[in-house]
Amino acid sequence: MRIASWNVNSVNARLDNVVSWLGESAPDVVVLQEIKCQEENFPRAAIEAAGYQAAVVGEKSYNGVALLSRLPFELRQRALPGDDADTQARYVEAEVGGVIIAGIYLPNGNPVESDEKYGRKLRWMDRLLAHAEGLLAEEKPVVIAGDYNVIPENEDCWDPAEWLGDALFQDEIRARYRRLQHMGFTDAFRACDRRGGQYTFWDYQKGRWPRDEGIRIDHALLSPEAAIRLASCQIDRAPRAREKASDHTPLIVTLNAA
Repeated sequence: MRIASWNVNSVNARLDNVVSWLGESAPDVVVLQEIKCQEENFPRAAIEAAGYQAAVVGEKSYNGVALLSRLPFELRQRALPGDDADTQARYVEAEVGGVIIAGIYLPNGNPVESDEKYGRKLRWMDRLLAHAEGLLAEEKPVVIAGDYNVIPENEDCWDPAEWLGDALFQDEIRARYRRLQHMGFTDAFRACDRRGGQYTFWDYQKGRWPRDEGIRIDHALLSPEAAIRLASCQIDRAPRAREKASDHTPLIVTLNAA
C-alpha cells in the first residue's frame, strides 16, 4: 500500500497539479492538508475522475484536510478528539485495507508569545498524544501522516539559526514529537533515510526553492504494526518545481502486504 501526504496550499488553486500528480504517482491513499475550502467547494468530481473517493473536512478559506483513496475505506474521525470547542478542520481518520490512516494539519503556533497561537499548538499536540496512545492500544497498523509543523532535528532545516525563535523549532514542541516516537511510533522517513538536507517545504519568499533552503515538517509516524511492514519512504520533490506549486511537496510511504 502506497500512502502519501501533501499540503497542497489550496486544492482548487493547485487542482491541475494535484490531478496530474495523482495520475503520475498513483498512490493508494493520499492525505491532503490546507485544502482551504468547505466540503461543498471541494473539487470532488475531478478527484473522482482521477480514481479516488474522498473524505473531506473543510473550512472556509483556511486549514482543511481530506483523505483520498482508491480503495474502500471506513471513516472513523472527522476531528481530533479531546476538545469539542475546537472547530478548526485539522484531522481526518479512516481505516483502509486494515490500516488506520490519520491525516493531520498541526497548528503552526506562531508567534511563540501568543497563547492563542502557540498555546493552541501545545494543547493540540497533547490531544494528539492522548489519541495516539489509544490508537496504539488497538494493535493495528497505524499511519499518522501530514503537516506536523515540527522541525524534529537540526539536520531537518537548512539553517537552524534562522529558526531558533520559531514555533516549529521550540524545544517543547520537538519534545512532544519525540514523545510520539518514545510511545512506539516510527518516523518513516528517518527509518529509511538518515541524510540531512532532505526537505518537504521551501518558503515562497527569498528564493528558498532554487537554493534548496528548506525544512522537513511533513512526516509519517508508524505504529509498530505498520513499521514492520515499511518498505520505503520518499520525498517527491518534482511537484515543488512546477508552476503554481504548493510550498510543500509530497511524502510517500510504501507498506508491504501483511
